[in-house]
Amino acid sequence: MNAVPVTAAADVKSQVSAAEWQARVDLAACYRLVAMHGWDDLIFTHISAKVPGTEDFLINPYGLMFHEITASSLVKVDQAGNKLLDSPYEINPAGYTIHSAIHEVRHDVTCVLHTHTAAGVAVSAQQQGVLPISQQSLFVLSSLAYHAYEGVALNHEEKARLQADLGENNFLMLHNHGLLTCGSTIADTFLMMFTFQRACDIQVLAQNGAAPLIVIEPQILAGAKAMVAAVTRSAQGMGGALAWPALLRKLDQQDPGFRL
Repeated sequence: MNAVPVTAAADVKSQVSAAEWQARVDLAACYRLVAMHGWDDLIFTHISAKVPGTEDFLINPYGLMFHEITASSLVKVDQAGNKLLDSPYEINPAGYTIHSAIHEVRHDVTCVLHTHTAAGVAVSAQQQGVLPISQQSLFVLSSLAYHAYEGVALNHEEKARLQADLGENNFLMLHNHGLLTCGSTIADTFLMMFTFQRACDIQVLAQNGAAPLIVIEPQILAGAKAMVAAVTRSAQGMGGALAWPALLRKLDQQDPGFRL
């Protein structure tokens, strides 16, 4: 399952800081975890992460599937999309548009994760969006925004509208398109997507049951927002720091090539 690295891992590792290498390992792990959970879309969609201490970011090489991505194969680009480290791969211009838009204005965000899953797109096509019908949905609704579909994201003029719609939220539903999460760590961003995806899975399954849905009371939703706000201000963030070591252990057992 391991891809042949773009260059030897030792070569890339010797050219970057220890902090950047750790970010590369964690981001490659995130790509592998997305593939492991079945959220990938062939070579499409993206996860990006800032290079620590800079405004540059890492993103997937266009042409590799998520289960092939390694720490050394990630492409480092600046805010203008210029490659900053030699690579034979280009990046997906649509992915650059969406991710650069968020990294440009959300300086609290380290990682941006975007998916095109069937359940995510299905809910994004519903006028009511995410419904308050599960515990998972409460976490999403505490920080959820929506962005109207404007076609494949190649128009850089869309960036300003995407930025305005996202605001200070960490969950974004792109209508007719998919899901997006952003967070202060790669671990938190992955956990947010896990919760977002699970909320959409539950919603689609519940709707398929053809029975009336029980909507969570507004006062509970309001209480959940306060609870999540308190949790996100804590040292543990969204809880990713607790789950991430276990996720890495699972990857090391089943698919350790991400570390190359």
